[in-house]
Amino acid sequence: MSMMRIAVAGTGGLARLIAHYIDDETSHHVMLLSRSQQPALAARGFQISVVDYTDAQSLTFALKGIDTVISTVTGPSQVNLIRAAVAARVRRFAPSEFEGLPSLRPAGDPLDRRRSDATRWLQHYAQNIISTVFVCGIFYERFQPGGLARSLVGLNTGFSGEGDYILDITNMRAQVPALTIDGQPVMMCMTAIQDVARFVTRAIDLPTWPPELRMCGERLSVQNLVLVAQHLKKESFNPSVMHNPATLRAELAVAAAQGDRPRGIRLQTLIATAEGRYDFTQPNMNAAFPDITPKRFAQWFVEKWDLQ
Repeated sequence: MSMMRIAVAGTGGLARLIAHYIDDETSHHVMLLSRSQQPALAARGFQISVVDYTDAQSLTFALKGIDTVISTVTGPSQVNLIRAAVAARVRRFAPSEFEGLPSLRPAGDPLDRRRSDATRWLQHYAQNIISTVFVCGIFYERFQPGGLARSLVGLNTGFSGEGDYILDITNMRAQVPALTIDGQPVMMCMTAIQDVARFVTRAIDLPTWPPELRMCGERLSVQNLVLVAQHLKKESFNPSVMHNPATLRAELAVAAAQGDRPRGIRLQTLIATAEGRYDFTQPNMNAAFPDITPKRFAQWFVEKWDLQ
C-alpha cells in the first residue's frame, strides 16, 4: 500500500491512540489537528497542525494533500471540517461516532452533539468524498477508575466521569437499564479504546470503505455486566436499581422538574442503552481482521482495577 497522509482531528485519548498506531504500524504519515499548540505531544513525536475550526481557509489549507481524515471532534467544528475536507479534495472522511449505530439515534436526540448534521453533510457530498462510520458500542473505559475522562475522551459530554454510566465501581452503586420495553434483557456491545484504535488503523488500508465498519470487544447483557463486575470485585452493588425505559423516563421527568440537567443527561444515556442503541451484530471489522483479538471485558476490568 502506497504511503498516504492521514489527519486525525482532535488531541484527546482516542485521537492520540489512533495516531500512535498509524505511526507505529503503517508506513503512512499522520498528523493531529489541534486548536492550540501541543508542546507535550510534539515532544512525544506527534506532528501537530494548529487549526481554527471557525476559519474555512485555515482548515482547507491544513488539509491540502491529505488523503483521509478521521475525526474525533463534534459539533460545528466537525461540520466545518467536512466542508473543508471537500474543498481540499480529501478522499475519505470518518466522522466522530465511535458508539452505536447512527441509524438507531432518534431525531432531536439530546445526546447527538450535532453528529446527525455531520451525517447529512457527508450524504450531501457523497459524490465528492467517501465516508464510513466506525461503530464500537460503549468504551470499556467508562468503567475504569476516573471514568472515560481519565482517557481524555468525552470531556464535554456531561457523562464521562467515573460512575456517570450504569456502574459506580468505587462506591459500588448501580443504575441498571436491565430490561427492554418488552421485558427482554438489554444487550450491549463494548470495546476497549486501544482495540478501537487498532481496528481504525487497519481500516486505513482497506481498498473500499462500506458505510459502516463495526467492531466489538464483547457483547453481553447489561445484567451480566453487573454480575461480572460484582464477581471480580467480590462485592455486591448496593443499591443496584433495575430499570426499563418506562422507569428511566419517569426519573428523567423528575430530573427535568428539578432542573437537574446533569442527571438528565446521564439518564438519557441509560435510556439509549435500554432502547438497544449500543447493541449490534455482525462486527465486520472483527471478521476482516481475525488476527486482532480484542480484549475481553473481564480481563480488561481486572487489569484496570488491579484485581490480579
